[in-house]
Amino acid sequence: MNKKKNSPQSKNGHRPKPDLSANCAGIKSPNPFWLASAPPSNSGEQVMRAFEYGWGGAVWKTLGQDPPVINTTSRYGAIEINGMKMAGFNNIELITDRPLEDNLREIREVKRRFPKHAVIASLMVPCDRQTWHEIVKKTEDTGCDGLELNFGCPHGMSERGMGSAVGQVPDYVKMVVEYVKEAARTPVLVKLTPNITDVRYPARAAKAGGADGISLINTINSIMGVDLNTLKPKFAVDGQVAHGGYCGPAVKPIALHMISSLATDPEVKGLPISGIGGVSTWSDAVEFMLLGSSSVQVCTAVMHYGFRIVEDMIQGLTDWMEDKGFSKLEDFIGKTAPNVVDWKRLNLHAKTVAKIDPEKCIQCDLCYIACNDTAHQCIAIDRKNGNKTPYVIEEDCVGCNLCAIVCPVDNCIEMKPVETGNKPLTWEEYTAKGFKGYREVYKRFHE
Repeated sequence: MNKKKNSPQSKNGHRPKPDLSANCAGIKSPNPFWLASAPPSNSGEQVMRAFEYGWGGAVWKTLGQDPPVINTTSRYGAIEINGMKMAGFNNIELITDRPLEDNLREIREVKRRFPKHAVIASLMVPCDRQTWHEIVKKTEDTGCDGLELNFGCPHGMSERGMGSAVGQVPDYVKMVVEYVKEAARTPVLVKLTPNITDVRYPARAAKAGGADGISLINTINSIMGVDLNTLKPKFAVDGQVAHGGYCGPAVKPIALHMISSLATDPEVKGLPISGIGGVSTWSDAVEFMLLGSSSVQVCTAVMHYGFRIVEDMIQGLTDWMEDKGFSKLEDFIGKTAPNVVDWKRLNLHAKTVAKIDPEKCIQCDLCYIACNDTAHQCIAIDRKNGNKTPYVIEEDCVGCNLCAIVCPVDNCIEMKPVETGNKPLTWEEYTAKGFKGYREVYKRFHE
């Protein structure tokens, strides 16, 4: 453990434990770890067991109108990568297939037994004002702490004019949020779909409609594969398959991008975010929070490893905050978001080159092959006298990182900053100056 810096000290010299309590759009919970609306939050028995393990909140699996939906089998699929059984996970399961009254009765019981934990009801009904008013009132009568409008489910319900069919049309998002806010007494989160060109537009519409916060990402349209023996789709229903919703660790970079795009968007900035998409560990959660999430929602990792993973999440977050000297979540939420910018604002004069440590090199040739076949031909091997160790032609190296990425040995290839002697310059500044004045960039583009 690194030496801790800047932590507040109590009068007796003992450092107080960091405060993990979260507040996302007015929905408070003992910690920022919530179950996402999904099979793990489909009943009161499950949610109460999750709270006993330490989860701070749960978004109840989406409630709808009776009669309940009818699901198909099979309904889950997964992609395995290098032994990780659920690197990506797909489902075609619909909203809850349990009667509405059963769910409402159990939400009421959970809140009675766990009054300090956050219970958020996910909702999805047709785009009719009266229908939304009715389900909002029925749901809030349970004592739940907030609502999450499911505008993201990409399969089955979207064919009925709900889920992502709403989330993909900003005007519909705004309209339904307004319906809900007319009746709601608790905070309203809007869950957004990633199956759209630019997620900022539905987010702006949600804010315009009066949403108290947003949650993202919901699942991504996907087909998991084809069986090469039967020539039929994998994870099929009686031999046929429909696109499902893709989630799990493989979608995390997409989720981080979309969250950062909203955390920095001038029209959305300031609207609380509950982050979702591939969160499996405490460090994943911290990344989501550094980019602007006030809480994080977890599903696939729970379905893979069970409720108990939250114990490691709580301990990991506590240790990290102590190490960094953070006393509460607000000390670091959104701290990294300003560093995510448009490409035109990157420093064109920043330069790195690869450095190969010959003592660590195992002479596998992966860096040499990758660079010469697919990148910029700046790694060579002087094979005289049986030598097999590659070296970098630094004047040709463009600092693309590929050699360091493919190298199987930790820290064998590192990217080292190089001083160019030129002042920082962005493309935005360069074009504003009429493409003049800076030697390095001028050389790259004009010689």
